[in-house]
Amino acid sequence: MMYDIAILLINYNSSEHSINCIRSIVEKTAIEIRYQIIITDNCSETEDYLKLKAFCESLNSDTIELHRSKINTGFGGGNMFGVQFSNANYLAFLNNDTLLKNDCLSILKNALESNSNIGIAGAQAYKENGDFMISLDHFASPTKEILGRNFLEILNSKKFPKRKKHYTNPIQVNFVPGSFMFIRATDFYEVGGFDTTIFLYYEETDLCLRLAQKSKFAYLIPEAEFVHFHGVSTGKSLAIKKELKISLLYIMRKHYGYFGYKAVQLFLTIKYFFSSLFKPKNWSLFLLVLTGAPLSKSLKNKQIIKI
Repeated sequence: MMYDIAILLINYNSSEHSINCIRSIVEKTAIEIRYQIIITDNCSETEDYLKLKAFCESLNSDTIELHRSKINTGFGGGNMFGVQFSNANYLAFLNNDTLLKNDCLSILKNALESNSNIGIAGAQAYKENGDFMISLDHFASPTKEILGRNFLEILNSKKFPKRKKHYTNPIQVNFVPGSFMFIRATDFYEVGGFDTTIFLYYEETDLCLRLAQKSKFAYLIPEAEFVHFHGVSTGKSLAIKKELKISLLYIMRKHYGYFGYKAVQLFLTIKYFFSSLFKPKNWSLFLLVLTGAPLSKSLKNKQIIKI
């Protein structure tokens, strides 16, 4: 059976959020939409996985599938694992730490059907307390990393729309956050999906850059609304900060060449050298970027297969 939409979730030791996310999809999505939910468990602890498995089985639905990976493959890898089980015209990559506020899937589907310029669409995010969340961003680039987002928005507000503005109409943006991405399956397959070299972070930047090269642009569709409990699975740690820099410098080299990569590396090296004088914990970040933040230092290489 061909579905309208395949919704792809990744669970990593956060089954309670996955369960609540699934419930919100079932509750908010119009009955006319034929959808399947595909959950990749990214090698969670056994207890967390079994809790999610029991919930999925209790729904007794052929449209909800749970697949367990024996190794944590990260965001891109987890979604690429899950998409192999999809059979739909559209793909919705949704963080499990989200709740739909309205019929987002119908709204985003209609947006892509009515505007051929839209290659990938995102919804407007809100915090748990209802506060507005930034739901668009500018491509990672040497200019952005060195001069900052505000400089880009002042320089060219049309090309770089204000991130902190609350929009009411659809707007073309550089990219939409990875917490909610809606795309035609054919477009996703044509550009090769997610780059699984990246373990965490900047996957959406990379995907939207490759789509834009084919004149498939990202749009924020603010009518679609969801709640995002940001950072539930990853949390905050020095290791996560290091992973951010590893992914960033990989993106610089991939899309902006050697000199773009070296410019950002030099900037970060100077930045973390001086910040480490006041925050000694940043010394390891300085050493990481000084050596080019090689992929060999990624958390991807620290994962083990669980049998």
